[in-house]
Amino acid sequence: MANENITWGEERIANELLLKLGIPVSPRTVRKYMPRRTNHSRPRGDQRWSTFLKNHASAIVACDFCIVVTANFRVLYAFVLIEHGTRRLIHSNVAANPTADWARQQIREAIPSDHQYRFLIDDRDCIFSTAFDKTITNLGIKPITTPRQSPKANAICERVIGTMRRECLDYVIPLSESYLRKILNLWIPHYNCSRPHSSIGPDIPSRVAKPSTNVVRLPSNIKPDDRIIATPILGGLHHDYQIIAA
Repeated sequence: MANENITWGEERIANELLLKLGIPVSPRTVRKYMPRRTNHSRPRGDQRWSTFLKNHASAIVACDFCIVVTANFRVLYAFVLIEHGTRRLIHSNVAANPTADWARQQIREAIPSDHQYRFLIDDRDCIFSTAFDKTITNLGIKPITTPRQSPKANAICERVIGTMRRECLDYVIPLSESYLRKILNLWIPHYNCSRPHSSIGPDIPSRVAKPSTNVVRLPSNIKPDDRIIATPILGGLHHDYQIIAA
């Protein structure tokens, strides 16, 4: 209980044991067996950042940029916006010289008026300006800026950018801005609708109703004569496998 609930003290754990499990234990006895913590990891009385992300995953979206170099060494910037709860990429676009107004427009295009989001995580890039935060606030979302030099605070968005590089951008050399946009438009549907994601089950982002369902959905009417077909993605870099009737 102490390891799983970082803000709980010995009295809270003693009450939990008594009221929920019927085990009467003195708080002093609980304190005796609680794990020792160093000063830098001592509970502060509020929830940790990881706890906040876990508790509000279904209401959090995060955004970030990544750099892509074209065949003629032109630098392009790819913008991505991801849902924390489902790991679904809800928007992506490419620009050679992105500005704060351009980023604000991406948010307007990506987030519908009837959204259920409460928080948007971004970093300290100058593009995420005060005007950008104002646009977020007008949509009913609270902007949260990560601390300086703390990429782990936006780890889910950083991870999807790493996945996008390892599974797509490292194997292609974009020729232009429109060509890079076309590549991402081919890979993102594969990521959302076909690629299994281990942290949500494993499951596929587009099928997840809530995070951590831990349910593997398999066809219930498979027959011996049914066939498995493989649909190539990005010219055969990836494949989407499906079962079809004989």
